[in-house]
Amino acid sequence: MKNGSLKLALIGTTLMATGAYAEDVTLTIESWRNDDLALWQEQIIPAFEAKHPGIKVKFTPSAPAEYNAVLNSKLDAGSAGDLITCRPFDASLALYEAGHLTDLSSVEAMSNFSDVAKSAWQTDDGSVSFCVPMASVIHGFIYNKDAFAELGIEVPATEDEFFAALDKIREDGTYVPMAMGTNDQWEAATMGYNNIGPNYWKGEEGRQALIAGEQKLTDEAWTAPYATLARWGEYLGDGYEAQTYPDSQNIFTLGRAAIYPAGSWEISGFNTQADFEMGAFKPPVRNAGDTCYISDHTDIGIGMNAATEHPEAAETFLAWVASPEFAEIFGNALPGFFPLSNTPVELQDPLAKEIVGWRDECESTIRSTYQILSRGTPNLENETWGASVAAIKGTSTPEELGTELQKGLSSWYAPHQ
Repeated sequence: MKNGSLKLALIGTTLMATGAYAEDVTLTIESWRNDDLALWQEQIIPAFEAKHPGIKVKFTPSAPAEYNAVLNSKLDAGSAGDLITCRPFDASLALYEAGHLTDLSSVEAMSNFSDVAKSAWQTDDGSVSFCVPMASVIHGFIYNKDAFAELGIEVPATEDEFFAALDKIREDGTYVPMAMGTNDQWEAATMGYNNIGPNYWKGEEGRQALIAGEQKLTDEAWTAPYATLARWGEYLGDGYEAQTYPDSQNIFTLGRAAIYPAGSWEISGFNTQADFEMGAFKPPVRNAGDTCYISDHTDIGIGMNAATEHPEAAETFLAWVASPEFAEIFGNALPGFFPLSNTPVELQDPLAKEIVGWRDECESTIRSTYQILSRGTPNLENETWGASVAAIKGTSTPEELGTELQKGLSSWYAPHQ
């Protein structure tokens, strides 16, 4: 069976609904999330099997760094599981184009997700969806509520308020205003540029225009975030240039910094490490009253092995993954990994609840470099790491960075030639 569209029912066949199998069907899931093994074994799989007698599920993860190679070997050998956990964008697109993932476009459950949620697991033209979205991570800022209370700081909503808060923290001297280093580079782009940037390029509007060649990286919308990052350096504390990602985490959770530019994946770890109450605020808008945009970045999905011998049972499982029941289990077991279905999920973790609430206030987008624009050489994602560091350190101007990035993109990407 190749990856042609299957005429799949939302909840499977009548036999599945009644559990009237001659013998149990066993589905195997491939994944890189080996840290989630207990969650699947103790919560997700029992909940599914209780509702679907006759279908058994095994979760068989590989080490994250080895997953792509292990999975491709299994697929080539015909020994891969029935269900494939999908990384976002190009890695999964390559699996679909090689005939390893089934076209799920006709599955009714896919209507439970927005276009942004599905974009990480679609063909470039959006005509085919090949993985059910599971969760995203959201960017913003986590802060020490005790520090803010001590210093009488209100949660900032605009950039002026944000920098006024940083000034007040710096002047007091008790806390490092903001914990982020530039040694590992990716944080400067991921928790810096792609955190605040969507408010400049208007989220999906700008991202899609850049892909289409209608905007350029030399445009003000794409260079202005670098000018803002250039102001961050004076608030990151002494020695931030040599500060690693784990260093920054420790500085914040030990109570030495007031603000942490964050991805929501930090929540579980911070909950166990910090002994102070935390809050979160979304990327400040440039001017009061502006529409806010958040990086609500698609992170994990799940698809069907086109060679599975149990397509109906696999589709039943995928439809359940798209259900509110799965979203509630997953979202609460892994706070900070937010379900992507349109059905609201009642999260228990207060910090996760605060962050996911931004979806109701702001427009969601994904990281600007992750779809299509980083397929060539130079790789725009990696180049953005270096550009973001250069902006913070002040070694290049925003205009110089935009020019260099645009030159690299134009060298291989047709819409910019």
